[in-house]
Amino acid sequence: MFLTRYQLLIIYTCTILTLCTLYAVQPIQPLFEKEFALSRFEAVIFTTVIMLPLGFAPIVYGYVLETLSSKLFLRNAVLILGVLELLFAYSDTYAALLGIRALQGVLIPAVLTSLMSYISFITPKERVQQAIGYYIAATILGGFIGRLLSGTLSDLFGWRLFFILLGIALIAMYGCLHYVGEEVKVDFVKPKLSQIVDVLKQKSFLNIYTMMFFIFFVFQALLNFIPFQLKQLSSAMGYGKVGMMYAGYIIGFIVSIRILWLIKRLGGETKTIMIGIVIFALGLQIFHIGDYTVMFAGMFVFCAGFFIIHSVASGLISKLAHEKRAISNGLYLSFYYAGGTIGTFAPGVFYAYLGWHAFIGLLTCIAFATLWFAYMLQKGV
Repeated sequence: MFLTRYQLLIIYTCTILTLCTLYAVQPIQPLFEKEFALSRFEAVIFTTVIMLPLGFAPIVYGYVLETLSSKLFLRNAVLILGVLELLFAYSDTYAALLGIRALQGVLIPAVLTSLMSYISFITPKERVQQAIGYYIAATILGGFIGRLLSGTLSDLFGWRLFFILLGIALIAMYGCLHYVGEEVKVDFVKPKLSQIVDVLKQKSFLNIYTMMFFIFFVFQALLNFIPFQLKQLSSAMGYGKVGMMYAGYIIGFIVSIRILWLIKRLGGETKTIMIGIVIFALGLQIFHIGDYTVMFAGMFVFCAGFFIIHSVASGLISKLAHEKRAISNGLYLSFYYAGGTIGTFAPGVFYAYLGWHAFIGLLTCIAFATLWFAYMLQKGV
């Protein structure tokens, strides 16, 4: 039992560090814009390039990685992530920084899938659901910690120190992962085109996929552009304060562990999704108010709505899928991350040419439009 807990601690710590790698640049993108004389588009692409592989990873990685040793791959991938963080910290050109982020993006989906497979392997069957819940909490915590620490340390010591420390921590994790146990079968999906088409022909699945594409589009759009708006409100605002804006992210943990209670209280999955969408869209309206404290509170409302939708929708896919669960879940993640990836840069056109309020207006229209897919889902169309 002690060994299992020790192994799980290593896996959760590795998960947190991996999510730090994914999101740490987000709050300090305005810093890169200034230091490297970048356009707004060039600055936001730092998040886009690392998220891009997450969109196709669930569909293609099963074919690419099926012959590799799972333990050897996981350890070496984490080691390479650490080395790339150190290279990122010492790079002085935009092309090098962007290239490193892209390489990390290729590794991160496979690392996260491997970590989840290890959790299922080393945890007693009756505790797997709880262990996966802790894994989800670790991803949420990692996303927040990475943003907060990168912002805070950038204020105190410059932006490079955080990435040096993160690189060292990931390299140390390479050694720790030696103790996670034996080889496991990593659960990569290997779908055929005909199987994908069969799933997409089912309108319930297509409604959920399309809805989540646009929901994560809106979510990542706000999270990726809000640092620029905060710096516009006050150029003297520290990046630590910008990073703290993402504290609302933590509410996702509370929502995820109470989602079954919410579904029961609100009258079923589709009604809960609809209520989540309304909360999500109303939370967006708070960001029209140009005050840090108000926007900080608004982030909790916005994130609560998002995690209600995401928690219910992801569970509903598994409930409806039956024998095609792996393919259905893989497609869910592909649509989800594809929407998020496009959201990190595409709405920036509105922000750049029409301003913040038009940007929020666009996201609000998209958020409310997703109610149609939830309604169709409820009707079973």
